[in-house]
Amino acid sequence: MGKMETGIEYLKEHKFEEAARAFTEAIDEDPSNPVGYINFGNLLLHLNDFERAKTFYEKAIELDEHASTAYYGLGNMYYEQDKFKEAQEYFEKAVHEGLENGDIYFMLGMTLVQQEKSRFALPYLQRAAELNLQDVDAQFQYGLALAQSQQIDLAMEQMKEVLKLENEHSDAHYNLGVGYLYYADVEKALHHFNEALRIQPDHVLAGNGKEKVQEMLNQNTNDND
Repeated sequence: MGKMETGIEYLKEHKFEEAARAFTEAIDEDPSNPVGYINFGNLLLHLNDFERAKTFYEKAIELDEHASTAYYGLGNMYYEQDKFKEAQEYFEKAVHEGLENGDIYFMLGMTLVQQEKSRFALPYLQRAAELNLQDVDAQFQYGLALAQSQQIDLAMEQMKEVLKLENEHSDAHYNLGVGYLYYADVEKALHHFNEALRIQPDHVLAGNGKEKVQEMLNQNTNDND
C-alpha cells in the first residue's frame, strides 16, 4: 500500500496525525501530483482548518486545473462555512470537470436548498437519489424538494420510499402526515403525525399537525351533533 492509500485509511480511522504524516510523505515523494494536496486538504477540512485546506486545494488546482475533486473540496469548505453561493460555484466547477457521483449532485442540490431555490435544486437532488438509492438523506431531501415545489403526490411517494429504507424516520412520517392532511385524509394524517411523535416526542411540527387534525375531528363531531 502506498503512502497515499495509507493516509486515506488513517483518515477513515480518524487517526489524523498518522494521516498527516502519510500525506506529507506522499507530497514529498511526488510534489507534482495534485492528489496528495487534495487529500491533505480533505484532512484539514475534516479538522475545520478552512484556510489551510483552501491553500492545499488551490495548490492542487495550480498543478491541474481540471482536478475535479479539488473543486469539490473547495465547495465543501465553503458549504461548512455557510457560504452557499461560493459552494455552489465550486460544486458546479467540479461537475463541469467531470465529477459524476451522487455526492456531488446532493451537495449541489443542498446549496440551492440553503439559498431557498428548491425548484432549481430539484433536478440535482433527483439525480443524487437515482445514484444513491440506499442513501436515506438523498431520498428524503429529494422528497422534500418535491414537496416544496408543490408536487405533493410525487413527494408522498418519495417519503414512502424513505420509510422503506428507514421506517423510524420521523420527518418522513411528518411530511406524509402533511400530504394526507392536504388531501383531507385526517385519519392517515393523524397516524403519521403520531408515528413521528412516537419516534421523536419533541417533534414540534408533528405536534402542531396532530393538534390541527384533532381540531378538525372535533369540529366534524360537533357538526354532526
